[in-house]
Amino acid sequence: MTKNVPSPLPTLVPETAPFSEEQRNWLNGFFAGLISLDASGVTALTGDQAAALLGGAPGGVSAEDDDGGAPWHDQTLPITERMKLADGKPLRWKMMAAMAQQDCGQCGYDCKNYSGAIISGAEERLNLCVPGGKETARMVKALAEELKAAPKATTAVAAPAAAAPASSAAPGTSRDNPSFAKVISRRLLNKPGSEKQTWHVEFDLTGSGIEYTVGDAFGLFPANDPALADAVIKAFGAPGDFPIGERTLREVLIDGVSLSPAPDMLFQLFSYITGGDRRQKARALSTGDDPDGDAVTLDVLAAIEKFPGIHPDPEAFIEALDPLQPRLYSISSSPKTVPGRVTLTVDTVRYKIRDRQRLGVCSTMLAERIEPGAVLKAYVQKAHAFALPADPAVPIVMIGPGTGVAPFRAFLQERQAVKAPGRNWLFFGHQRSDYDFLYDDELKAMRGSGHLSRLTLAWSRDSGQKIYVQDRMRDSGRDLWEWITEGAHIYVCGDAKRMAKDVELALVDIVAQHGARTPEEASTFVSELKKKGRYQQDVY
Repeated sequence: MTKNVPSPLPTLVPETAPFSEEQRNWLNGFFAGLISLDASGVTALTGDQAAALLGGAPGGVSAEDDDGGAPWHDQTLPITERMKLADGKPLRWKMMAAMAQQDCGQCGYDCKNYSGAIISGAEERLNLCVPGGKETARMVKALAEELKAAPKATTAVAAPAAAAPASSAAPGTSRDNPSFAKVISRRLLNKPGSEKQTWHVEFDLTGSGIEYTVGDAFGLFPANDPALADAVIKAFGAPGDFPIGERTLREVLIDGVSLSPAPDMLFQLFSYITGGDRRQKARALSTGDDPDGDAVTLDVLAAIEKFPGIHPDPEAFIEALDPLQPRLYSISSSPKTVPGRVTLTVDTVRYKIRDRQRLGVCSTMLAERIEPGAVLKAYVQKAHAFALPADPAVPIVMIGPGTGVAPFRAFLQERQAVKAPGRNWLFFGHQRSDYDFLYDDELKAMRGSGHLSRLTLAWSRDSGQKIYVQDRMRDSGRDLWEWITEGAHIYVCGDAKRMAKDVELALVDIVAQHGARTPEEASTFVSELKKKGRYQQDVY
């Protein structure tokens, strides 16, 4: 089809409507035939009217727009269960079900709008759902192939349901428009003897244009450990100064591509340049099979070592790797406390697989590879649904073990700064009370002043019995139920797969026991709290 040729059809759909040129042409023809208009004196439809004719207006939701309540939007469900729940739904909702369901903002969207942007064609990047990992990447790629094969008319009708995030020229407002922040200081929050290493890192935002509110997350663009990049270069035998565009191979490996986990495309590349059993093994790994039972442990270096003697072309090698994504951290400060500053609470991630230590790319960068004065590329990811109540008199219950305390330190600072009269209750847990009581002086001072109405602590390694925050919730169930009946908002921050699920189950039990409800009624009650914005989660 020749582009930019004036259409003889009446212009019923305005250029401001959320459609591509091809979709507008198709819709113009569809609407003209539908309502039997000729081209003389036709008035263009508004975007809302066009959406209404497609069934997408508030009064008439089309099948493409109806997610059926999105039952798959639950981060505690494995992807296999989420895909079953989306079975029979349009591609957009299958695409959403494949996401991690955390609404973390890592991709620059929430799950619903990231999937919608892919379906509409507004977003071509299929690998932005970092929390979803390889499972999501594979499923999204497969669904994208289905989308390509779908009839044009079907994709055109489905497109209005999609929504890309609003772009902004302001620096620091999104991952695509970052700014810069300077590291002011870092201090270790654990005491000697702890098995953890948690850092309080402070940044100066002066001149960055970055603004935030409590509940938001701070995005940082990390760099890989140069020693790891050098090990990768040595493993596949390429010179570090090999030119990749205007940069060197080493430079790109440090700050341009992800070195963990090994992507499917890398194994696909290996299958092209090797033979025999190794080719079959590489092909199996590229499709999600696990012939040796070690696929989940393979980062890029381990993948190269698994196929010794392979020497891919450096440019093809880089093309096969995923881009290095920004990392998000819950902000642990209020801008009302120290304007122009932002703080993060970061666990250093280190673990061993076989004889090699693996490092969290951003957490170890903050802990070891930068010093105060370093300037990092950064932005604020606005919270999708994690904010203090509009009424400062509303009581709040905060449940945040480990670094999950970060946004609640910000909440407490904010409520203290505005002299909010609402009561505040924090559940905090960690391994050992003597070593891992993060921000203990601050929290004890707030408890002493009465600003922190209740502070309930859980220590999992202080005795033979492991005590977690969900256990302390059950211990305080009667009081917690009273707070809920008095309108309290409940907030949870931390691990999505285990802690958040266990906390929700504990809450359901508390509602059933102290609210005199059946388990089914209690579960429905908690679901209603979520719908009303009274149960909010910041999980990862």
